[in-house]
Amino acid sequence: MDNISGNTDREKLNFSFQKAERLCSKKIIDKLFVQGKSVFVFPVKIVYLETKLPSGYLVQAAFTASKKNFKRAVQRNLIKRRMREAYRLNKSDFFDEIGEKQVAVFFIYTGKAISEYSQIETAIKKGMRKLLSEIKADK
Repeated sequence: MDNISGNTDREKLNFSFQKAERLCSKKIIDKLFVQGKSVFVFPVKIVYLETKLPSGYLVQAAFTASKKNFKRAVQRNLIKRRMREAYRLNKSDFFDEIGEKQVAVFFIYTGKAISEYSQIETAIKKGMRKLLSEIKADK
């Protein structure tokens, strides 16, 4: 059924970030940091690993901000919220290009100050483009 704006249910799902898309597996996260590769676009470092994922999604993602740089949880949560939103809005292009590979991705905020959303979104977009080129080069 279509809603007022004319979007179908499938289109709404493209811009969601569901629980199954979140990287929660301790085993996969440990493997990611041991065997994974990284891409850096200030202020975000992206660690990734092609691996078999337990969910049906091609990509599972996680986000973090350092407690060392941001003492207050409110600040860390703000940064993670901005990174998740930038990923959520721009992941559809990434999914179209990735093909059938399954990838675990971890976004790490490395800046010392809280950046504006626009700067974080630009970094996420550039990082995902770099990530795609590296995944395609690994074939």
